[in-house]
Amino acid sequence: MKRSAKTKAVPKTIDEYLAKVPEPQRATLAKVREVIKSVLPAEATEVISYRIPCVKYKGMLLGYAAFTDHCSLFGMSSTLLGPLKEDLKNYSTSKGTIRFGVDEPLPAALIKKLVKSAIAEKEKLKKK
Repeated sequence: MKRSAKTKAVPKTIDEYLAKVPEPQRATLAKVREVIKSVLPAEATEVISYRIPCVKYKGMLLGYAAFTDHCSLFGMSSTLLGPLKEDLKNYSTSKGTIRFGVDEPLPAALIKKLVKSAIAEKEKLKKK
């Protein structure tokens, strides 16, 4: 099936995704990406899934994306955000999603805490 000219091509890499994102969302997501990468295990991989940048580690770990009026971090788990409720009180959240300003990346310490919690959750599941 041919894609129409109106159909947006799905990016194949994170860099390709980010290149299509306007500023200030691009810079915000680039910062989020760097913080995420700083705490990932060596076996983790970056992929495009659901048409957005994602990280895989023992399954889907998390994703992030830009929207017109906000950016989001997706925990890929409905239980990830529960224990971090107090840390997230200043953000709009739902199940596994955190929304934040297009020009205000989440604090690095919070991103690291989220990634480490997601990794711990995956490792716990894989041991069962």
